This record gives sequence, C-alpha cells and structure tokens, in this order.
Amino acid sequence: MARFRRRTCIILLLFILFICSIMMALKTLRPDRAGFGDPFGLGLLPELQQQTVLLDNKQNSLNRVQGDTVTRVSNLHSIAVNTMKASMPPVNKLEEELPSPNYNFHIFYYSWFGNPQFDGKYIHWNHPLLPHWDPKIANNYPKGRHNPPEDIGANFYPELGSYSSKDPSVIEAHMKQMRSASTGVIVLSWYPPGMADENGEPTDDLVPVILDYAHKYNLKVTFHIEPYKDRDDRSMYHNVKYIIDKYGGHPAFYRHKTSTGRFLPMFYVYDSYVTIPEIWANLLTVSGSQTIRNTPYDALFIALLVEERHKHDIHRSGFDGMYTYFATNGFSYGSSHHNWASLKAFCDSNNLMFIPSVGPGYIDTSIRPWNNHNTRNRVNGKYYETAFSAALLVRPEIISITSFNEWHEGTQIEKAVPKRTGQVVYLDYKPHKPNVYLELTQKWSEKYRKEQEQWLM
Repeated sequence: MARFRRRTCIILLLFILFICSIMMALKTLRPDRAGFGDPFGLGLLPELQQQTVLLDNKQNSLNRVQGDTVTRVSNLHSIAVNTMKASMPPVNKLEEELPSPNYNFHIFYYSWFGNPQFDGKYIHWNHPLLPHWDPKIANNYPKGRHNPPEDIGANFYPELGSYSSKDPSVIEAHMKQMRSASTGVIVLSWYPPGMADENGEPTDDLVPVILDYAHKYNLKVTFHIEPYKDRDDRSMYHNVKYIIDKYGGHPAFYRHKTSTGRFLPMFYVYDSYVTIPEIWANLLTVSGSQTIRNTPYDALFIALLVEERHKHDIHRSGFDGMYTYFATNGFSYGSSHHNWASLKAFCDSNNLMFIPSVGPGYIDTSIRPWNNHNTRNRVNGKYYETAFSAALLVRPEIISITSFNEWHEGTQIEKAVPKRTGQVVYLDYKPHKPNVYLELTQKWSEKYRKEQEQWLM
C-alpha cells in the first residue's frame, strides 16, 4: 500500500512538472511588444538607445511599406478616378496621430532662411561673423561669412539641411514638428512689408502660406514684431491695422480670451525698451493721442523685459504684459529663473500678464565667436527641463519657448543631426534622437495642463 502511494505521488509530481513546462513554453511565444507600451522617455536613456533604434528601424520599414502601398493606390485612383474615392480626410488622420495642441504654449518661429533652389541664394545660413564692439577684442577673432551648405551660421545642423523658409515641404515639416511637441501658438517673427533684418529679405508674403499650414495642423499664429527702423506709436498703429485687416479673418489667426471674456489678438514686441514709455503710451493708453484702445484694432501687447527697471516702464507704457525671451539663465534680470517669482508678483499686482520664456540652451559662437561666456550647455535636456520647472513654479497663464528654429543662437528645438565637414564639427543631440526636444516639450506641455487644472480648482 505504501509503495502504491509513493508511485501515485511520483506520477502526480511528474504530471505537474509536465504542465508547468508546457505553460513556460507557451509564455516564451508571447509577442515582444505585448502588454503595455513603452513608458515615455525610454528612448532618452543612453543604455536603451540601441534597443530603441532597432525598434524604430522596424517601424520605419513598416512605414515605408505602407507609404509604397499608398502611392500605388494613389496611382490607381488617377487611372480610375470615376470609380474610386479617397476614404480618409487628412485632417482627421492628423488629429488621431498627433497630441492635442496646447494654446498656452507659445513658440518663437523664424521664416527668414533661404537657399538657391527657392530664393536664388542662401539667406541667413551664410550669416556674417559679427565683430565685437571693442576693436582690441575684435582683432582676436575671425571675420567673414559662412559658406553654406556645409558651413552654416549655426553650431548645430538641421535635419532638413540648409532649407528655405519658402519650401512648402519645409513649412509642413515644421508645423508637424511643432504640433508633435504639443505647442499651440506660433509666434512668427515679423517685419512690415518690404522690410527685413539686416541679413535677410522681406518675409511678409509668406504669412498666408504659414497660416494655411498652421490651420491644417490646428495651430494658431500670432506675431513677434521686430524692431524695424523708425518704429514708433504711429507706425505700430498702422502695422497692427495692416495685420488684423489682412490676416485677422484667417481661422489660424490667434486670439486670446481675456479675464473679461473678450477675444483679442496678441502681439509680442521685441526690444520694446528701445522706445520710451511716453511714445508707447500714445498708442497703448486710453487717453493716448494715437490710442488703439477700444477700437477694432485693440489687442494684447506684450513687452520684452530685460532689466528690472523695465517692469515700471512697461506698466507706464500701457502694455498688457511682459515676456523674457532669452534662453540664457543669468544673462539678464528677466531671463534669470530666480527672478520670475517677483516679476509674476509685480504683474499680478498691476493686472499684467507674465510670460516666462524657456529654452533648451544657448550658443551663438558661430556668429559671435567672442561670446563664449554666454553659452548655456543643454546638459542632454536637463537645462530645458530645469527652465520648465522654474516656469511652472510661478503658475503663468502662458509659457513661451525660445525657440523652434533660431539656429544662429542655438536655442532651437527643431530636429538636428550630427554632421562633420572638413573644417567644422557641429554639435548634436546625442546620445538622444533628433526629436528629443520636441518630446521633452510635449512632456512638459502635458505636465503644465495637469498642474493648471489644479491651479484653477
């Protein structure tokens, strides 16, 4: 009897081991990607970069196959246009693929680049080396211009190459990148018709195209009015009237909802401190001789704050708020993160908007070779995240980002790639991917949304 029991126990144990071995074998057949998706940020970790690249390559191969299929279907459609119709509206597809825009994230954008294919010559990529104002210092540094496409006026190199801002494929790529970063409002660098910066060409003709592509990606556009020659209260009134009359009816034209429920255009005014408060007050106060207040062209005007004293000038001038622009913590009073709390308190007590500007870093030695001391290293994205963290601490209504593509000053979050030429080795975003700063922006956009909901409770 005892022998029978032992035999039964042995048989039962062997049966259990057999079942377990079958279950383990089945488990090893489970797809590698089953279960939950990868958490955000795995691709940013160097030790996981190789694995992430392999997975991305697999997905890119699949995308190429799908792209070939779409092309073949498109050709068939051309042949049999009477019997086939496209089945998926592009806008709906975009909305499914991209994160929702955050209209409280404003990003500075420059449309001043040109190349021979679209402009007959290089514009801005061939930026001159700017001399130091002290001749003794200037003599120690090189002079001349950059020579694109291999040698450009930037310390990083764009994934799109030395592109033209007129190229429709470039404009579309930019809109897609900005939307993928979950920004919502493009702050477009703007000069009046026929005017430009000293190294560029007029760009106002591009505004309608930019508005159209922005609308396709459900983005909005506002204007960053640059310090053109003889800018004053009269010329600004005409500029604002021109912009609103010509572009104000476009669905991508940005209007901000105020605390009183009004929807007003918004204008950022670069180097506003160059003009004295009395001139601005003529335009921006109700009693001013050129007042724009309570007219069809009334708007929100945001001044640039550099020095601490500018906050009082901004208030006296009649501006509606202030922004800090520079992506260089410690460079100016306004760009120093530790001053943002006091600036926000000043704005709150004077019914002004405070819009801090965050950026991924700063380096402009490709055009100002003597300005090394103002370089801010990106620290693989940590500098950018520190700036966002500082901005969220003051609970701003809007955060501005410097910049999408100011390549000369190395503040861009646009995709950049490694590049080495005979004379130049460009900086890049390694060990991360070319889109790392777009991903970080999207991460902080979502974080801002969640925190803002708590502020408003």
